[in-house]
Formats: sequence, C-alpha cells, structure tokens
Amino acid sequence: MVLTRLVNPGSKLKTIDYLVRYQGIKIGKDAIYRFLDKLHRKYKEEVERLAFAHTLKVQGGHIGIVFYDMTTLHFEAADGEDLRETGFSKVGRHQGPQIYLGLLISATGFPIGYDIYEGGIYEGHTLIPFIKKFEKKFSLSKPVVVADSGLLNLENIDFLESEGYTYILGARIKNEKRSIKQQILSLDLKDGQNSVIDQRQTRKLIVSCSAKRAKKDEYNRKRGLKRLEKNIKSGKLTKENINKRGYNKYLRIEGDARIEIDYEKFNLDAQWDGLKGYLTNTTLQPQKVIENYSCLWQIERAFRISKSDLLIRPIFHRLRHRIEAHICISFVAYTIYKELERILKMGNCKFSARRAIELTKNI
Repeated sequence: MVLTRLVNPGSKLKTIDYLVRYQGIKIGKDAIYRFLDKLHRKYKEEVERLAFAHTLKVQGGHIGIVFYDMTTLHFEAADGEDLRETGFSKVGRHQGPQIYLGLLISATGFPIGYDIYEGGIYEGHTLIPFIKKFEKKFSLSKPVVVADSGLLNLENIDFLESEGYTYILGARIKNEKRSIKQQILSLDLKDGQNSVIDQRQTRKLIVSCSAKRAKKDEYNRKRGLKRLEKNIKSGKLTKENINKRGYNKYLRIEGDARIEIDYEKFNLDAQWDGLKGYLTNTTLQPQKVIENYSCLWQIERAFRISKSDLLIRPIFHRLRHRIEAHICISFVAYTIYKELERILKMGNCKFSARRAIELTKNI
C-alpha cells in the first residue's frame, strides 16, 4: 500500500484496481480494511520509531534543531463527526469536515513524528502537547524549536522557556504594542539589514528588511485592494465583511451603512512592506536566526509533496482508526520519498524523485 501510494496514489479501491491491472496482485477490499485496523492497533508506534531512527542516522546521530507546523486535510464527505470537524481551513474549505496534521521534521526535511487533531482545534494549542510527547518518546535533548507565527502565543513561549527550550518563532510585528511598533518603524532598515529589539530577560525580537519581500508585500496588498474594489462595485460586501481577516481590514462603514475602503489605512500599511520579525531566546547571531527560520520551507515542502505527489487528501474514510491508518501509510510513503531523494542526490542523479518514480513504471 505504501509503494502504491508512491507510484499510483488514490483511494483504496483505486489501489486494488492498480495492483490487479499493473502488478498482477489480487487483494480484496476486506483484506485492505483488516490491514488498516491492524496497522492502527499494532504498528503505528513501530513506524514512528523506525522513521525517527533513520532520521537520527541521516543527521549524524544528533538532532539539534526541529521544525514544527500544521496543515489541514479535508474529506470527501458533507458531514463531520468525532475527529472530523469543520474549522479554519488553510485552503478555503471552511464548510467541510477536516482534520489537522501536525508534523515535526529535522533540518534536512526528514520526518521525526506526526500527530492528528480535531478539525476545529486552534493550532496554537497543539505545540505544547506535541513537543512533550516526542521529547518523552525519543528522549530528545532540548533541540531548538522553529515554528511560524501561527503557533505564537504567550502560553507556548512561556512553556518553552520554563522547560529549558530555545526557540525561533515567526513574530507578528504588526500586532506588537504601540511602543514596539514605533521602535520598529523608526529603525529605517534597508535591504538586507536587520536589528535586534530586546524584550524581557533573554527574549529578543529580530526585525529584518528584504527588498524582494517588499515587492511581494506591495503586490499582494494591491491585488487585495483590487478585489475589494471589484466586490464593492458589484455590491457583494456587507457589514458582515468588516473584520480583521486578510484585506477586509481596509473596509469601513461610512454614513448610512455604506461600505467603503479606507485608503488611508491601505497607504499606511506600505511602511511595513519588506519587514519580517523573528522572536527568539537563542544566543545565535541575528543572521543565523533568520537562516534557521528560513528553513521552514522544508516543512512546507513536506506538506506539498504529501498533498500533490502522494495525494494524502481528500480522505475517504469515516472511522477514526482508519483515518489514522491512512495518515500513517502516507507518513511512511513520505519517509521513503525523502530517502529516495537522498540516494539520488548521493548518486549525482540529475532527475527528481518524482521522475525516478515515473521511470519505474516503464521497467
């Protein structure tokens, strides 16, 4: 099932059809579901142990930095129950049932462990139990924890500090108190420059400036503004749309309940273009903190591979233990995908893991 997930991903029924048609292997639907039940009961812990042992080996026997993030996985079903709940979807499917997948990886993108959560949970509440679980399971020796701003709340920061962890977290600089925001804007940073603002004790805020990021920020703001202008002309916006979500923050009610755009607020936001904040309690130099945080692309890529190459979603199962078994199979498939990438790189092969998998179909 793992190899089929790599070569010809799809539903379990498509797996059966593929194995018969192309591999001459006949496996019944009931046999697959019995295996999923056994996988959930007996093998999940073993799967994680083996994956961690391999990652540790690839990392040279030491894991000094870990990256944590979450994504949502949706279902081909209209209703939700138990694990499947409606919640904030990262792909805009807010009305359908979903689950959260939390993933912990090493600096090279190899997986350390994963967990799944109800679809309606706030992702900031997952970091503490996740770190505790895997520290205990694998005796991790206080690695540097790197996570994005979605997991930034005082509870998480206080926990990490009280437990002796060092961390690098994406900071929401626009949400800082007024005095800090004024200090940030007074820095007048140029492309490639950064500055450190000390907060309390060992905690510090690093602010960097990037011309490339500034262009992207400006482009996104203007694109969001055009969308708002178009919706106002079409009469699609109501007072329910006035909130702090995305570019709706530029809306206001004027006069007799008329919706309009606050262009002054839009123009003021330009002063934040290109600025990025990092909250840390490490003793690393600012540039090293920024470099480590930038490696979060590894976990974003892990989610992208899982969704596009391994088709981890949509999920067709309803029962919790079979959903967990499906995620487990996809986790193993991703681990093997990463190992295939590593071996191809060691062999100086010029093609990707995806291309290598495609080539096997012709053998």
